[in-house]
Amino acid sequence: MQIVPRYKILLRYDIRLGMQEPYYQFIMNEFLPGMQNMGIYPIAAYHTAYGDYPVRQLDFVTENLDTVREVFESERWVTLEDRLKSFIIHYDRKIVRYRDSFQF
Repeated sequence: MQIVPRYKILLRYDIRLGMQEPYYQFIMNEFLPGMQNMGIYPIAAYHTAYGDYPVRQLDFVTENLDTVREVFESERWVTLEDRLKSFIIHYDRKIVRYRDSFQF
């Protein structure tokens, strides 16, 4: 499947101490497939090794803002986001116009 990305969703956070393995299992088995099923596609995952920045940033893309609105208003999103928050701290979510480069 090929899409024309127009918007990027940036999720930034730190993983709670001792939660790395359950976090990873959740991301791979539930979160990423759940996002894709709702029309939001992962394109990058970043890990900060040094500096005062969130440890993790996940980037997703979609073709239109209506999809973003529908997803963020859905019960499925609320469930996924709440579950994600149980593994992380310092959570931030941002929607930006798509650029084919790193965005923060």
